[in-house]
Amino acid sequence: MFRNKTTALLLCLVTGILLFGCSSPKNEEEPPAPAQPYDGREYIRESELTDHADGSDSYIDEYEPVLNPDSMLSVPTYITKVDDYWFIVDCYHNRVIYSSELGTPLNSWLIMCPEVTQPHTMASDGRVYMIDDTENNRVLVYEKMNGKFIKTQIFSDVGNRPHFSVYDSVSDTFYVWSSQSGELYCFRHTKDSTRLYLTEIKKIDALSSTYVRSFTIIGGDIYFVSGISSDGTPPQILRCDLKDLSVKESYAVPDELAGMIQITPVDDEYYITVSTDRSGNQDYATLIRTSSLDGLMEGEYEDIYSEYFIGGGTPYNISMADGSFFLTEHRLWGHSIWRFDIDKGEIKNVQAIY
Repeated sequence: MFRNKTTALLLCLVTGILLFGCSSPKNEEEPPAPAQPYDGREYIRESELTDHADGSDSYIDEYEPVLNPDSMLSVPTYITKVDDYWFIVDCYHNRVIYSSELGTPLNSWLIMCPEVTQPHTMASDGRVYMIDDTENNRVLVYEKMNGKFIKTQIFSDVGNRPHFSVYDSVSDTFYVWSSQSGELYCFRHTKDSTRLYLTEIKKIDALSSTYVRSFTIIGGDIYFVSGISSDGTPPQILRCDLKDLSVKESYAVPDELAGMIQITPVDDEYYITVSTDRSGNQDYATLIRTSSLDGLMEGEYEDIYSEYFIGGGTPYNISMADGSFFLTEHRLWGHSIWRFDIDKGEIKNVQAIY
């Protein structure tokens, strides 16, 4: 790492590689231009509107906040913060809960969404909140009205087990990944409306028979984690063009890391959560760190899970909020959500929140 920025910039001019301002390691292409505002004219499908999509007050009593009845989490898969509220996707309790304070007892949190079956993530642009209803192959959309979270839209028939949802501000698009069909569903709304439309479905045939849990958008590329294939395809990470999912690069993955969850770029390294090996054995669950996806097959990575996250379990998604990183985890009680910092490649301030 260069200590002198001027020296680094001079080297950039010589090599033609931009070292500062990159969103991740190994991404040497120009960042994509911001998307044009969506005008609402071209789309594949409208949402099904609920009775409460008009913003009237007639329904407000139906959405009085209800306390979360459980004092423990059951397979939490995602935590995030939007505006003043924290949200936890409590997958096996089939709900999303929220609170204005992190660290308060879970049975003092409120239920945002009680009508999903094994949800995995929630995405928001600050105006709408999208939840993947994984086992029902649909997406639910909530909005905050009069201080309450109201379900306003439903998209049914969203692939096969939609498993990961992200809002990308550059493309101004909500992306939802169908984990078992190799399809990426794209949703947008106009600037002056919260009405979402399904605007595009992108497909990558190379993943149509592989269970892939998530993706990561880095610049104009999208990285798909390695998954377990039903047709014997060797495990691999794919780097694709976000515009059309054309494959730019493939990175071979050893069998013991095959069942990945998520790739998180931090500075010049990738943090990768792993759920199982190629046979589906959770005993191989771990968190690794590498500076090169090319080197995974040769063992060029650090297994850092047991060093920093004491207790062992199955790490899941990593997210960032309030300047810290968060790791959800399942299989063992007592450390379902971790909070930690990363400073110049060093993991610090590790704390089990729940």
